[in-house]
Amino acid sequence: MRAFLTAILLIAAAPLSAQDAALLQHFDYDQKAPLEVHELGIEIRGAVAIHDISYLSPKGGRVPAYLVVPGGKGPFAAVIWGHWYMPGSEFLNRKEFLAEAVALAPAGVVSLLPDGPIARPGHVQDSTPLNEKQITYRVQAIVDMRRGADLLFARPDVDRQRLAYVGHSYNAEVGAFLSGIDKRFKAFVLMAGSMSDEVDFKSKEVQEYRQKVGAEKFDAFVAKYSWLDAGKYVSHAAPAVVFLQYASQEKFLNPERDREYAAVVSEPKRFKLYDAPHALNAEARRDRIAFLTEQLRLKPTPPAAIAAVPDLVQPPDPAASNP
Repeated sequence: MRAFLTAILLIAAAPLSAQDAALLQHFDYDQKAPLEVHELGIEIRGAVAIHDISYLSPKGGRVPAYLVVPGGKGPFAAVIWGHWYMPGSEFLNRKEFLAEAVALAPAGVVSLLPDGPIARPGHVQDSTPLNEKQITYRVQAIVDMRRGADLLFARPDVDRQRLAYVGHSYNAEVGAFLSGIDKRFKAFVLMAGSMSDEVDFKSKEVQEYRQKVGAEKFDAFVAKYSWLDAGKYVSHAAPAVVFLQYASQEKFLNPERDREYAAVVSEPKRFKLYDAPHALNAEARRDRIAFLTEQLRLKPTPPAAIAAVPDLVQPPDPAASNP
């Protein structure tokens, strides 16, 4: 079973609206608190500046991030990018979308690429089933992205009406939460991630996992954290537009399940399935950039610049060699 199944939190019996204060309060923080942005270095690529920065997390510690800034005065659109946490990939962190963000910068985009909590220096993975740390990390990931929006909106060169989010895998689910929580985002691209615990609950894999860890223990954990179900939030993404990108060469996130996820997402939305593994492919990247160009009213990005972005390599599945 894929490692991310251990982080799945399923629905409780009573559905809740993402507009309910009881749900939203789990992701509250002080938006007026100092960001305390620290710059560690800067790299110049042509007219594009890549700032290696960090900012304070409302949940403790600092958030390492790249801030990619185009030349000129703006006002610029802005995109926050969430990486995929894929074990075995050298791009399991904020580096995943860096080349893509640099390619988009000349179109008039400021990008923020944060490292999620479990990709930060010093993180020690806790593989204990149903542990509380996975809840802490999920909430922190969501709040740190919201804090990233604060950072971007504090810049005088950013157009507050043109903010988007792109997230892959684990951070696609983070984006699903954001879509129902934070209405500053105009558009979302959510790539190969779970969108609903209700859908996941019906799967053979999750039911087998429930039996493995103990049904009573599993159900108690689910009930306690029933508010941490992405479906309760992404179903209220409107008026933001959500573009769902999925891969056909997956086991758990198979095309049938992907379409069930899509049914949960509020309108307006788009859905596309790619003949690719979890890493997706160049076609998905072209579609993603076209979507952002449309939604954020960007200057066109030359096809050669898009083609120059390296493909994300799909690491081997450890389960294939360890049945």
